[in-house]
Amino acid sequence: MNQSATRLNTEELNLALNLLRAGELVGIPTETVYGLAADASQPEAVAKIFAAKGRPADHPVIVHIAGVEQLAAWAQNIPDEAYLLAQHFWPGPLTLILERQAHVSDAVTGGQNTVGLRAPAHPITQQLLQHFGGGLAAPSANQFGHVSPTTAAHVRGEFSEEVLQLVLDGGACDVGVESTIVSLVGDKPKLLRPGGVSREAIEAVLGDSLEHHTNQYTAKQRVSGLLDSHYAPRTTLITGQAARLQECIAEKLAQNQKVVLICQEINTKLDIEQFLMPSSPQAYAQQIYATLRQLDLQRFDTLFLALPPNTTEWLAIHDRLARAAHHRY
Repeated sequence: MNQSATRLNTEELNLALNLLRAGELVGIPTETVYGLAADASQPEAVAKIFAAKGRPADHPVIVHIAGVEQLAAWAQNIPDEAYLLAQHFWPGPLTLILERQAHVSDAVTGGQNTVGLRAPAHPITQQLLQHFGGGLAAPSANQFGHVSPTTAAHVRGEFSEEVLQLVLDGGACDVGVESTIVSLVGDKPKLLRPGGVSREAIEAVLGDSLEHHTNQYTAKQRVSGLLDSHYAPRTTLITGQAARLQECIAEKLAQNQKVVLICQEINTKLDIEQFLMPSSPQAYAQQIYATLRQLDLQRFDTLFLALPPNTTEWLAIHDRLARAAHHRY
């Protein structure tokens, strides 16, 4: 694992638990990205997440639980497929959308009758959840719409200590992009957001194909990460096939802009700074958010990104890049 720490000492654990029970926010590591956590049973605490992030009030948050044994505490009318998927992929980067229990607040669900649940695999957050006993509402620990954080330092750069007193440092995230979201409400399971568990792996367990909805209008359901613009750096990001980007790069250079190309193969025809990314989808996912954050701080006028292969293994990455881009070619 990449994590620099895999267990909290008693002092750290008690501090985190006391803050959460007092309705405060805590930054937590997961295998996907870092989360901004609050006690999901306290609407006032959950409201602090929305205020800190600048998150729209109708945009639901995922509730993190220790494992499958807590499903019935948050969801009702749970189909067999939910237990099947949880047994195969939890703890891990899979979120299940289910019919909520009556006590689950509108602050968590965005006023919908469904709730998103997942059991994260990071050992620090697992330890915290086992001792906490309840659920933690925990969207990504960044300003709404900005690049998700994959290190504790990223989180500290997003929020003041007044807003966020404690960030638990679990090292760099192993997966690097957000969880897969599958809805089990309705007649047929639906893939709402690709992520750390592949569509093919889920279909193999279910023995059935998944409908794939790419926005909240076709899905008819609001869940994290389905907005058209999300995960974006503050510097303009332009994505496309490498050959198609060359003309746009030339235009920006003619305007004396400082530009950089994020790519998987160095283009020797371009006399510009180039940032080389890994060839495997797993390593690419681990690095992409940190790369965008790093380049965002270097005062480039425009970031260009040559898109990786358009195959099933790259589905989650293409989803994130499409939402992060300000322009696509």
